This record gives sequence, structure tokens and C-alpha cells, in this order.
Amino acid sequence: MFEPDYRNVVDAARNKEARRVPLYEHIVDFGKIQEITGRELVSLSQGDERELEEFFRLYCGFFKEYGYDVVPFEACIGGAMPGAGALGDSRVVPVIQSEEDFRKYPWDEIEHYYFEANAKYFRALRKAMPEGMKAIGGVGNGIFECVQDLVGYQNLCYFKADDEELYEALFRKVGQTNLGIWKRFMREFGDVYCVLRFGDDLGYKSNSLLSTDDIKDFILPQYKPIVDLVHSYGKPFLLHSCGKIFNVMDALIDEVGIDAKHSNEDQIAMFPEWVERYGDRIGNFGGFDMDVVCNYGKEELKEYMLDIMRQCEHKGGIAFGTGNSIPNYVPAENYVNMIEVVREYRGDYK
Repeated sequence: MFEPDYRNVVDAARNKEARRVPLYEHIVDFGKIQEITGRELVSLSQGDERELEEFFRLYCGFFKEYGYDVVPFEACIGGAMPGAGALGDSRVVPVIQSEEDFRKYPWDEIEHYYFEANAKYFRALRKAMPEGMKAIGGVGNGIFECVQDLVGYQNLCYFKADDEELYEALFRKVGQTNLGIWKRFMREFGDVYCVLRFGDDLGYKSNSLLSTDDIKDFILPQYKPIVDLVHSYGKPFLLHSCGKIFNVMDALIDEVGIDAKHSNEDQIAMFPEWVERYGDRIGNFGGFDMDVVCNYGKEELKEYMLDIMRQCEHKGGIAFGTGNSIPNYVPAENYVNMIEVVREYRGDYK
């Protein structure tokens, strides 16, 4: 009988070899869990307080049943920012297009909107958490993503060229706003979580989305107070960032102080390369390219995964799963096959 122990994930995040190598996913689509389990989740996730408690009972129960030590859950800041949406849809007209828009924007109201919308989820998650488990996640969206959600990536590049003062001010203001949300979150819900994280995709397949200097000068200084806050509660911080960001990894580790990193895809670098580069300094989460998980047959997938896992043995804190997440288009059978290979590898079925 599987007995979850969240301390395995804490050890991995602190770059210690865990007693049992943990499974980890950044996000698993609610509908995908519903498809696998045959239990209604999607409508419950949108329901009242009683229905939310039932949702989280089923949601947490899935992760326990399938061999996870932690439950991933976050609520993103983007949904609480009035007029946001440019990050996920380039057709959205950015709400901030000028200095006047920036000055008039209701920055002081975002924290209220965030907790008004999301506190109910964190309360229900706390009630449903199985013995031996804790959550991983917290306040979704990092600094760069929030800035893009308000101004759009293209407009942000124009600001860099045309109004660098506004460009810098955007990162500072978003950093201050996000830190305020994180402070309240840690006070009210930090006990539910064993590892804290946000996702902030800094790169794409061949480079970072902003220059190395701009990331170091404007984004990472806004990360550090949040990471320091998490550390003040005695908990590790995991950064999820897609893309080829080797140019800023040293600064993320040495200056910001992240404890672990997640997200990898084979066309950038195989997971063992991330482990080889940084496994003596931080925990490494991920491992298996999403495209491979989607398209490989069971035996081919097993061979691919075993090769990666064996290359990473005894190289610091490791947690295995996809290099990104489980969205709705990942075949349910393939996702379950991936889980089963990890569980067999670590000896769950002896």
C-alpha cells in the first residue's frame, strides 16, 4: 500500500537524494484526471464551497492513488489583474499602453481581487489534504508573465526602445504587487505547502525572451524578495521556467537563491544535461519531454525514460515527471504509462 511522504519532495527541492525518488507535475489538467478516474471533477471545480471540498478530495486522492507525495496546485495572479490577458492571447488589446495607463492602473486593488477569487480554493485544499501529503505551488505567475499579461510582449519590446523609464517601472511595480500577495499568502496558507513556486517562462527554444542584462537588472531583483520570504518560513523555492535560460541560471542560483528548477525539453537540452550542469547546486525536477510522452508507445517510452533516470542516479535532488505539464491533449494512457515506469523503477511494486 503506497504511503505518501511529502518530505521526499522537500529533500529533492533541497538537492538531497530522496529516500524514494518522487513524481512531480507542474500542472495536471482537471479534465485529464476526470478521464483517468471516471470521477467528475471539472464541474465540481467551478462549484460552491461544498462542491469545492469534494473536488479537492477527489483531486488530492488522484495524486495519492497514483504514487505522488505532493499535490500541485496554484492560483495565478493574471486572473486577478483587471484588463489582463495579453500573455495568453496576442489578440487581446493590452490594458497598459502608455505612462498614463500605468499611472491610472488599479495596482493597489490586485491583492484584494486575488484573495477574493482564490482564498476559497486554498481553504478547501487544506481541508482535503491526505495524511502524509502537502501541496506544491502557491501563487502562480511570475514577474515577467504578469508584465506581459498587462502590456503584451511586443509592446514591452517597444517600451524598451521608446520609454525605458516606463519599461523599468513596470517590473518594479509588478514586483511590489506580487510580493504583497505572497506575504499574505504565506501568512494565511503557507502551512498547506511544503515547496513554493511560481512559473515565469523566461525563454524559448534557442534563447531567453529578453536580454541577459535586462533579466538580471529588472526581473531577478523582483524574484529575490519573494524567494527570501519563502525561505523565511523555512521552505524551499522551485522556479518553473521554460526555455533555454542557461545565460541566467548562475544568477538565479547564486543571486536569487532558488533551490530547484523545473521545465525541460529535449530540443533545448536533455534532462541529464541540466542535472550535469546544476545538480551539485540545486534540485532538478522534470525529465521527460512532453512530445515524447504524447507520441511514444509504451515500450519505447519505457526505454527512453529508463535511460534518462539511470543517467541521473545519485546526482542530487531529483523529481521525475514531464518536462512541462499534463494539458488536455496528452493521451491519458501515455500519462499513466509514464507514471507506471517511474513507480516500477523506484520499486513501488516489489
